[in-house]
Amino acid sequence: MKTTRNWLWGAFASVVLASTAWAQAADSSTEKAVTAAEQQWLKSQQTNNPDLMAPLLADNFVQTDSTGKVTTTKAAALADAKTTKWSSVDYLDLKVYAFGDTAVAIGNFKGKGVNDSGKAIDENVRFTDVWMKANGKWHCIASQDGTIPK
Repeated sequence: MKTTRNWLWGAFASVVLASTAWAQAADSSTEKAVTAAEQQWLKSQQTNNPDLMAPLLADNFVQTDSTGKVTTTKAAALADAKTTKWSSVDYLDLKVYAFGDTAVAIGNFKGKGVNDSGKAIDENVRFTDVWMKANGKWHCIASQDGTIPK
């Protein structure tokens, strides 16, 4: 009887360890996929090419920028992206946290450029992007920026 109980506990422990390892591997692949998507978004800003960003956004993407302006569609976010011309941009301290088919990316965005009226932009913001996996693809569903005081 004791041997059977030990065997059952051993089998249970093996299942728990295997599922923990699987979850960690899934989290790692999620973190890599979302990090790659964030890097594509950064490249779209570095090259002033919003078309690189388009496949990353959900159709009902919601964004709150550092001024408090809210956009509620992918089309509106892309239209805004087309009005800004960056001369330099970079992400600092990008981290991705996985939660199954949802992930949260946080980091610092530093950028300099001009808006559509030619006014200089010098941004230093902390961003939070929420990503969701649907139909095998990761899409950003929400983004929020907060200005970091200089």
